[in-house]
Amino acid sequence: MTATEDLVVRNRSWAAAQAPADLPIEPRLRVAVVTCMDSRLDLFDVLGLAPGEAHVLRNAGGVVTDDVVRSLAISQRRLGTVEVVLVHHTDCGMQKITDDGFRAELLADSGVAPSFAIESFTDLEADVAQSVRRLRRSAFLLYPEAVRGFVHDVATHELREVAVPGRGDRRVARPGRVHLAAS
Repeated sequence: MTATEDLVVRNRSWAAAQAPADLPIEPRLRVAVVTCMDSRLDLFDVLGLAPGEAHVLRNAGGVVTDDVVRSLAISQRRLGTVEVVLVHHTDCGMQKITDDGFRAELLADSGVAPSFAIESFTDLEADVAQSVRRLRRSAFLLYPEAVRGFVHDVATHELREVAVPGRGDRRVARPGRVHLAAS
């Protein structure tokens, strides 16, 4: 049995034991979390979240990419989130590669240079601060002052905030009401 087949079997067992879900599409806590895809991080446990409370966006390194900004813009503008919590973690795989080295590997293996940024980093706190600043400067997010960054220690499970001066350096119009738009 493949891993995917095993997951489907697990889902059938889990789904059979669940009561029907009736959660609203908007996250109850009005928060979105951006974090790493690392399999050691269970953000629902780390942050004490329950289903329906937050949007959780994951990618390699938990870095702020154009797609993260796109997802957060939709999250805020159509689904009512206000706060953004960035969570990087210790012992991250993105600290163990270099942009140039990984780009060269992809080119050598595929014959195609990747069009996307690799976004590796060496300084964890500096990358959290850079990600916070990117979001605070984004013209597409409504609440730059509500973006905060943290580091999760995978050994102790503790979360510590990375101080990033400023709360956004631009003014944005706040919508009077958030709604789902038909498209």
